[in-house]
Amino acid sequence: MISRRIACGGVAALLAAATALPVGTAAADPAPPAPAPGLEAEQLVPGVAPGPYQPWQIDTPDQMLAPKVYTPTAEEDAVEPRDAAEGTYDLVEYVPLEDAVGKVACSKRTGPYQKAVERWLKLKVDGKQSAADCRAIRNFQVKHRIKAATGFAGPVTWATMQLISAKKNPNAAKKCPVRKYRVACVDLSGQLTWVQKGSKVLYGPVPMRSGRAGHRTRTGWHKIYWKHKNHWSTLYNSPMPYAQFFSGGQAFHAVYGSIYTTVGSWGCVNLRLDDARQLWGVLKKGDQVYVWGSRPGA
Repeated sequence: MISRRIACGGVAALLAAATALPVGTAAADPAPPAPAPGLEAEQLVPGVAPGPYQPWQIDTPDQMLAPKVYTPTAEEDAVEPRDAAEGTYDLVEYVPLEDAVGKVACSKRTGPYQKAVERWLKLKVDGKQSAADCRAIRNFQVKHRIKAATGFAGPVTWATMQLISAKKNPNAAKKCPVRKYRVACVDLSGQLTWVQKGSKVLYGPVPMRSGRAGHRTRTGWHKIYWKHKNHWSTLYNSPMPYAQFFSGGQAFHAVYGSIYTTVGSWGCVNLRLDDARQLWGVLKKGDQVYVWGSRPGA
């Protein structure tokens, strides 16, 4: 039977960019859903009364409280999380609503990652969109199949650049400590994660989404203390496939939605399903996790 415990959840459906939207989505900022009906009171969020709407603006259990751990049965572990819908992780860029409605070919708007994208493309770094900037960004988007290719410097474009830069040697800056044992490296600044043993990369790098402002993923050394393949968050009433907890209620886990958003998670390290599945097979209970940096905007 699948457990439903308190922990941070995959909240892709709740994460809308503050000033930009992916093409084809409506402008909305839904509240996190209430815990699933039928849950007993002791399973709900401590100190917060149950109800149809919970203003999760205070320090929540995903920041502090570890889930109730137990040893899953062989039958439970034999159940694989459901596959993501086709197209879930496509590179769909967030663009200004006005650009999307107007079907703009080349955006005149300054994107949230403007300076970083200008720097990566070796353009003039002034944080202001120009016609030359738009052409260069759009060419990059076309080359890497990012849609819509309008030259807007959004999170998908920026994340793709980070991944390309890290492919050969994700630890080129030597931010993640090199040890004789496995270390899961979580780069909040680059929004990337990988696993290394010594100088050898065993997994990744892969893109990820870490905690938003007020719910930051905790930095420093941690340890994988519990793995739960079919975990479910009672806090956000959301699935957390291939969850591997390393700090309180914070865990690596998959989400059934885009990880490329201008806002972050509720504290967890969100991954695409295939990446989370592969990481599940790489990390073991007791493995070390090292987190550093700061998510842009968080």
